[in-house]
Amino acid sequence: MPEQTEIRTTERAAPPPPAPPATSDAAVIRDALGVGVAVGLSGFAFGMTSAGVGLSLLQTCALSLLVFTGASQFALVGALAAGGNPLTAAAGAFFLGARNAFYGLRLSAVLGYRSTVKPFAAHWVIDETSAVTLAQPDRRTARLGFTVTGLTLYVLWNLTTLVGALGAEALGDTEAWGLDAAGPAVFLALLAPMLKDTVERVAAGLAVVLVMVTLPLLPTGVPVLISALAAPAVLVVQGRRERAKEAGTAQEPGAVPAGPADPPARPDGPRESRTATEEDRA
Repeated sequence: MPEQTEIRTTERAAPPPPAPPATSDAAVIRDALGVGVAVGLSGFAFGMTSAGVGLSLLQTCALSLLVFTGASQFALVGALAAGGNPLTAAAGAFFLGARNAFYGLRLSAVLGYRSTVKPFAAHWVIDETSAVTLAQPDRRTARLGFTVTGLTLYVLWNLTTLVGALGAEALGDTEAWGLDAAGPAVFLALLAPMLKDTVERVAAGLAVVLVMVTLPLLPTGVPVLISALAAPAVLVVQGRRERAKEAGTAQEPGAVPAGPADPPARPDGPRESRTATEEDRA
């Protein structure tokens, strides 16, 4: 009995698992503003590119106000600049922007907004707001990060789109400024620390390879969709390797198959035998 009491006391005294580290509001706002400003400046490149392919100022600003998915907007004007059909260019931009629907499914559970707020919040569901939101440890900071990032990026993106469209001739070539690379660079910087295990790194590397291989061969926007196949492909291979490992462990030489256990000996058996022997000798 004393031993059992000591074991129970030890189990109850075990410390609880450590809580996730809290993130201050100032740190969340700082990161959200950094992402919003860095990516928002890419609106210059979009405004200049859009004006360069022949879209009017109203059309350029309407794309940023109503579409607000930088990659899809660049895909649209890039296809038009290459001489593509407007319907084909719009279809490619649409399918590229469809990935935001999957972000929305995840963010809906994280943010927990009411049904009246969700339609307005959905307009800000893009790569950058998703990355900042999912990096937060709780719902309150997730909402803060989503709101600050979305508001900063939306306002700055539309302002720089307007300025870029108005001053396309004065600024010159967008590639010389490198503004078109600001958005992907920031998103890559946010994504890289989240790749913590080998499976995630392999999936990301395979996605990059798929994009690089298919980019010269397929229409704009399609390589990005094909790169999404990297995740299920890596998961399938990982599942097969785990099943093969489990099967190999079960068939290792020397492993004794589980069988029926021997019946336990009666505790009083040896004592009775000893007593009977003593009586016979007597």
